[in-house]
Amino acid sequence: MQKINLAVLILLACSLAASCNQSQEKDTQPQNTFERAPSMASVKEDLTQRGFEIFDYVDQATGDTVIMQKYFIAFLKTGPNRDQSQEVADSLQTLHMEHLGNMYELGYADISGPFDQDGDIRGITIYNVPNKQMADSLANADPSVQAGRLLIEIHPWWAAKGFSLR
Repeated sequence: MQKINLAVLILLACSLAASCNQSQEKDTQPQNTFERAPSMASVKEDLTQRGFEIFDYVDQATGDTVIMQKYFIAFLKTGPNRDQSQEVADSLQTLHMEHLGNMYELGYADISGPFDQDGDIRGITIYNVPNKQMADSLANADPSVQAGRLLIEIHPWWAAKGFSLR
């Protein structure tokens, strides 16, 4: 009888150890990170509720529905006050880059960058906001704009939602 009890006890201990080991393995395994893409209807509803202007069409080649959204391009132009010392200009550039970084973090800007020439238009920022007034306010909050080093010119621009540069 003791042999049977000992065998049962060993069997229970092995089962318990195996289940603990499996539990630990499950805990250390990466979780399923796949997320279901939102439906076109839910994307359209979300954008509309947040005040964005949109329209959609069906791509004849693929049959996919494409949502077009109005964005706002801010052209950063040479401002009237460009005679700052190099130290001040460098400081303003640092503050300008911090401002743009904040715009990305807050989800207000999707892309930004300078032009590769020394012309009147220095660069662009594409704002992902519902209206021109908000884009204008955000662009004019840039320290380089406030210092007169840059001027802002904003234009509405339609682009397909979710597409990227390649």
